[in-house]
Amino acid sequence: MADATRASLLRRLDDEREGLIAFLQGFLRARSANPPGDTTEAATFLGDWLDKQGAPWRIAAAKPHLPNIVGSFEGARPGRHLVLNGHIDVFPPLDESGWSGERRDGRIFGRGASDMKAGTAAGVITYAWLHGLRAELGGRLTLTAVSDEQTGGEFGTRWLFETMRNEVLGDCCLNGEPSGLNNVRFMEKGTLRVIVTIRAPGGHGGYPHLSRNPVKIAAQMIAEFERRFHMRETVLPEAVSRALTTPEAVAVLEAGMGAGAAEVVRRMTFNPGVIQGGLKVNQIPHECRFEVDLRIPVGIDRDAVLEEVTEVCAAHEAEFSVVHSHSYPGSMADPESEMMRIIQDNAEAATGRRPVPMSSLGGSDSRYWRYEGVPAYLYGPSPVSMGRGDENVTEEEYLAVVRVHLLSAYDYLRAGN
Repeated sequence: MADATRASLLRRLDDEREGLIAFLQGFLRARSANPPGDTTEAATFLGDWLDKQGAPWRIAAAKPHLPNIVGSFEGARPGRHLVLNGHIDVFPPLDESGWSGERRDGRIFGRGASDMKAGTAAGVITYAWLHGLRAELGGRLTLTAVSDEQTGGEFGTRWLFETMRNEVLGDCCLNGEPSGLNNVRFMEKGTLRVIVTIRAPGGHGGYPHLSRNPVKIAAQMIAEFERRFHMRETVLPEAVSRALTTPEAVAVLEAGMGAGAAEVVRRMTFNPGVIQGGLKVNQIPHECRFEVDLRIPVGIDRDAVLEEVTEVCAAHEAEFSVVHSHSYPGSMADPESEMMRIIQDNAEAATGRRPVPMSSLGGSDSRYWRYEGVPAYLYGPSPVSMGRGDENVTEEEYLAVVRVHLLSAYDYLRAGN
């Protein structure tokens, strides 16, 4: 029966190819830029589609303009609980063409095509189609399509964990954030974002004996942060280190994220992204402010890093504040787990190439499950175009992501019977 059901799912994927593409196009045309954050149009689009499929769902929202779609159903027998997670909100587009959903030359264009409406669509399709097969499944399948990932998740996944933890926790999480078809993300760095401010009386530039110069001090502090933090190496668990340093993993990292990525993924990075100070070239500034983004891999104590930041600021008589909405610890799952193997098997069957376990350089909502000891994995389209004016996904990679999510969820729930 299982082989016959898998075969029927594969036929359905072929038969409904055009409908699946049209679904993504419609989703891309539904506006959901964050900021400003109003995702009601896109959430309504998904809800209407789920209604047509006969799949149960409801809105769970901390704020009316930030609706989260939550759906869940039981299989015919006891078993494991799989959670599908994705986000509805996207970066603001550069212009109105960002909402086109245009299909051209084998690609589908629009804001969120990569990050992450294609991946969220895969989760929604998986949830709806498997609801129709629930008599053959064990356990439970839950869908979480959230509206507040791009600005930190306070009213999205984090809010779901705070208000309905038992419903969304599960035993495993599958997410469609952009990764590339040649890898499965099982780990990501944490972040520490800090705003540093240096103040002084200021004055005329020709009278440096009367006031210290905040811009000079900022430059000194940035240089010290660079020496202390940038490219500090972590010590990873053996299985994780093995997964990230195989020749295959190194090749995928370098190909997908640029030369040097295989080294960066195992090290801490420091980036001073914003610096502001001074009013006029011949004045000593009265203030200088700069913003720091630290990416901290699993294995480096984030609290210890914060202590060092405190030490440097104190030495230079500078104030600082932590941007808590964008500061969080790193997270990881087992790179050699059953779910990893299930995703790899289905991806290899779909693409002809077995994806390698990989770490993300950016963040995702999968961390909320990993913090709770629940393994969470990312498999989605290429991240190369995310955020660009021509953000797009190829038809084939989108359909491959749908196929891998659908069959992996089916296999996981069948195996747990």
